[in-house]
Amino acid sequence: MRINNWSMAMCMLFFSAGSFAQEKKQLSLEEVMQLAYHNSNDAKVLDSKVKTRQLEYEASKDSQLPEAKLSGTYLMMNSPTVDLKIPVGGGSEAPDIATNRLFLGQLAVNMPLYTGGKIKNSIKSAEDSWKSSELQAIAEKQNLAIQGMHLYIALYKAQQTTHLIAENIKKSEQQVLDFKAMETNGVIARNDLLKAQLQLSNYKVSYQEAVKNVKILSYQLSTLLGLEENTDFEAITLAKNPDAILLPGNPNDRYEIKSLTAQKDVAQDQLNITKSAYYPTVFATGGYAALQVHNIVTVTNAANIGLGVSYDIGALYKNKKKVNVARQHIEEVDQSLAQTQDRIKTQIQESQQEVVLAKEKQKLFQEAYEQAKENYRIVQDKYNNGVADTDDLLEADVQQLQSQINQAIGDATIVEKYYDLLFASGQLNLK
Repeated sequence: MRINNWSMAMCMLFFSAGSFAQEKKQLSLEEVMQLAYHNSNDAKVLDSKVKTRQLEYEASKDSQLPEAKLSGTYLMMNSPTVDLKIPVGGGSEAPDIATNRLFLGQLAVNMPLYTGGKIKNSIKSAEDSWKSSELQAIAEKQNLAIQGMHLYIALYKAQQTTHLIAENIKKSEQQVLDFKAMETNGVIARNDLLKAQLQLSNYKVSYQEAVKNVKILSYQLSTLLGLEENTDFEAITLAKNPDAILLPGNPNDRYEIKSLTAQKDVAQDQLNITKSAYYPTVFATGGYAALQVHNIVTVTNAANIGLGVSYDIGALYKNKKKVNVARQHIEEVDQSLAQTQDRIKTQIQESQQEVVLAKEKQKLFQEAYEQAKENYRIVQDKYNNGVADTDDLLEADVQQLQSQINQAIGDATIVEKYYDLLFASGQLNLK
């Protein structure tokens, strides 16, 4: 029995500890962008707004249906004095009729036949608003995907930096041990040992900074992707990008432009709705009424059908300014389109140059790494032969580490700038 209780206690302890452990995640860059596009809280808000516009469009179609109103009235009254002027029963005087109740029931149906295009354009305006909202949501969700990409690349760079510094710390710790032995044997001065120890301390400080950056970026990325806050992203393996980088860019491929084009359609729809006030409204009408005045009269089967016409004469002198306002809205959208197209063209140009620069820098980083590695080898040989001093050796070590870090993050920068170019040129396809 004691064994069973102990086993259960250990299981509970293990489960409790595991519940606070970080969730491990291995995600590719494409998966990160898809999660940011679909699963982030901001993306869900955008999808909800699109759904609202869709429902508004569905509701707008009900304006084509006939209006039907059913009303009933039942009144209790005092006994009024009723003086009928029409003789009843052949007598010369009207009878004294006591009535104290009245019932009135009505059914009225109106069906719009012609509204000057108001109903048709109202439905089209709701549909275009839905379309614009959907396109704008895609544009903003692509921005979220790009944010996810930047965080993912930054996390990769931070992980690589942490890994390289950790490796260098091991080498530096061994170097300190070697220096201690040499200092004990009187081969080097204590000052040289202190310099090596100081460099090791600096490496450890840099390592803690890198670890902090990994934690911050992991938290930011998991929050953006809608994952658990304590998600731990495993070491990222970043595939190199193909050389096909300089892509032709067309601002009209961007969803911001497509959304603004749809907004212009909405503005045109609103202008057409405003102009519809200049036209009459024609509708078919029908109804049924029933009336009963207690002890006096009962009316049933009072049905009617016909056509109705209404015209707002005031619109002839009141609607002109509203039309001008609607036209101004179209002009505003046109100006926004031109402004956005210029901004996108600039983004495409900048992104193309950033890709070229990233590739050139990576070539230089590769050369610098080979040079730093060779330089460290030469300085170490000189140090062993007593030609170079400790400062030269430690400086060469720092240069080699920095060149390793630059080389590691150089490829990631090319991938990052490539996706920036895809986004800027409207060729970032996410579904």
